[in-house]
Amino acid sequence: MKTTRDETIGLYTSHTVKNIIRFLTVNLKDFDVTPEQWTVLKRLAEQDGISQKQLAMKSEKDQPTVTRILDILERKELIYKQKNTEDRRSFLIFITEKGMTAKNELSPFIEELYEETILKGISEEELEVYKSVLSQINANMTRE
Repeated sequence: MKTTRDETIGLYTSHTVKNIIRFLTVNLKDFDVTPEQWTVLKRLAEQDGISQKQLAMKSEKDQPTVTRILDILERKELIYKQKNTEDRRSFLIFITEKGMTAKNELSPFIEELYEETILKGISEEELEVYKSVLSQINANMTRE
């Protein structure tokens, strides 16, 4: 029986993404942050004071998901919202000092997880090929 591309590429990719998220979730538990929250916090730290819509685009998440994540991060006092004076229907999102401290602690920890476990035994050349292939797959789909 011939194996389909759906099985060899689609399912394998999906399985890998789920495993990475599961692995990060377990390892981030002590920091009280999920991988999804980390992504939003990291993007906000890169460009503080942006709208929720901009943050959703930078995080590659839909707006309802970002709303939920921001509510959680706000309860944890990692971010705060401020009315947008240019558009009263929206808020600008800012990272707090506590949020920046968390970001600065998490960044090297997550990098180490990738280096020591997730990417262990994979050369820089292989990673470049991997990124190039993923980039081409994404470009193929965005052209359609």
